[in-house]
Amino acid sequence: MSCVAKKRCHPALAQDLYTSALFQKARRLVEVQGWPWFILSAEHGLVDPEQEIAPYEKTLNTMGVVERRDWARKVLESLEPHLSRVQSVVFLAGTRYREFLAPKLSDRGINVHVPMRGLPIGKQLAWLTRATS
Repeated sequence: MSCVAKKRCHPALAQDLYTSALFQKARRLVEVQGWPWFILSAEHGLVDPEQEIAPYEKTLNTMGVVERRDWARKVLESLEPHLSRVQSVVFLAGTRYREFLAPKLSDRGINVHVPMRGLPIGKQLAWLTRATS
């Protein structure tokens, strides 16, 4: 899952820091499914949901290509210890958060799924609502 702009104004567990409806619905989906999950943070890279972090304003949407490639490389390095038995990954994240990660995972033989690819926010919310009903 990717980070979102709407956050609490104080440090919190990452799973509780992000307060948007989109994040909350995506969190509900991964928890209902029992999937292990991480947050893709523009500021912190790969974040465990139970890691405490402070609010920030950084986003990949304002970064250049070189900076986003570097960010993805660091995220992949952090993800490495978790990939040994992974067969598939589901991205609940926008294009900029997966653009340089998804191909690297696919190259490793990991199936990459982007169930909400191309959907505007309103349709993503509806999709997530249906997926958890």
